[in-house]
Amino acid sequence: LAGEHAAVYVYGVLGGRVSASAQPVLSSALRAAHDVHRVRRDQLTAMVRAAGEEPVAAAVSYALPNRADTPSRCRRAAAVLEERCAEVYAAMVGSTARANRQWAIDALADAAVRALTFGVAPTPWPGAPEL
Repeated sequence: LAGEHAAVYVYGVLGGRVSASAQPVLSSALRAAHDVHRVRRDQLTAMVRAAGEEPVAAAVSYALPNRADTPSRCRRAAAVLEERCAEVYAAMVGSTARANRQWAIDALADAAVRALTFGVAPTPWPGAPEL
């Protein structure tokens, strides 16, 4: 959940730094990623509550993966963010069962595909660089 809080924050910043008219494809990809991560954050919050736990609150702010002051750096920041999300979801796959595991598998696959759209090279085991 903390990772999704960070993703929502960072995508909000990145989206604000990319011109929709000058970089329409990148702007659209950032907006779509922001929307997906907001939904995932809300789903995870519900999952944590359903498990009888208290969801972690969002921090006031989060560090960006880089300066994100050009479109190419914003694209790279988004790529790093998706790689980090994939790692979190890969860990969740290994520590959950049944419906929660399937949810984590779907989130992992989604993060891996989105990372490709931001320029990450494909890997055999996204989210698990040690494999």
